[in-house]
Amino acid sequence: MSCLTPLATRLRTSDGIGISAWSLAKPGAGILSDWAKHFREHYCLDSLIDSYREGTSLSREEYLLQLVFPNRGTRLGPAVRSGDFSEILICDFLEFVQGFSVVRDRLHNKQVPDESPKGVDVIAYKMVRSGAMSANDVLLTFEVKAQCSAGAYSDRLQDAVKGSITDVMRLAFSLNAAKQRRITASNPKGAAQIERFQNLADRPYVRRFGAAAILDHACFDPSAISSQTDCSRHPDAQNLQLIVITGRDLMTLVHSLYEMAAREA
Repeated sequence: MSCLTPLATRLRTSDGIGISAWSLAKPGAGILSDWAKHFREHYCLDSLIDSYREGTSLSREEYLLQLVFPNRGTRLGPAVRSGDFSEILICDFLEFVQGFSVVRDRLHNKQVPDESPKGVDVIAYKMVRSGAMSANDVLLTFEVKAQCSAGAYSDRLQDAVKGSITDVMRLAFSLNAAKQRRITASNPKGAAQIERFQNLADRPYVRRFGAAAILDHACFDPSAISSQTDCSRHPDAQNLQLIVITGRDLMTLVHSLYEMAAREA
């Protein structure tokens, strides 16, 4: 997060909703190495890599690149890499900048590396009192879209807004899946935190939504982002949190993270 700084550019959607804009600077070698480890453990905990690769005759690096991470050389792999990178970046933003707890295990044990998991992209929450429910507890869902390669801006923030509208229907499935993963991982405390948000009617809390676009600097077009983004059909448009993060040569950074994450495992 030390590489992230707010932009002076003030953006608003065509219907007047404010957009928070940030710039991601190229991280130094030390930060990149720490980030790569953090990144790697979204897919596979370091403590489990050797158990998982046993019987494959693959090194840790080979195992991660061939069987765990999206593949750089396939048709779909690069797009999945950029999408996963962008979701992890928003997870970090919500946790380390805004103070939310974030569901981090969505990418664990993907059966097909070159596919993105179904469901809500990012689930984050805040509980007012540890171990006790409050009507002021907050559940935040974010939809995240990426355009990490150069080219004309292609409505990524608007696509994220449209995705956020469907989060109302997908949330129950995503919470159930997150709770199951935590039970399987013998994490009853984490499962209970998810369970707290599974019944809004009987256990009220504050429900919030967000949409984000991660854009390479070459396609960061403030005018197009503003004019082509309309939140008027969103069920909670006036409270919708919008984020744009831009950086130079983002796809180079994405590939560097994956390669370092595998090499340093």
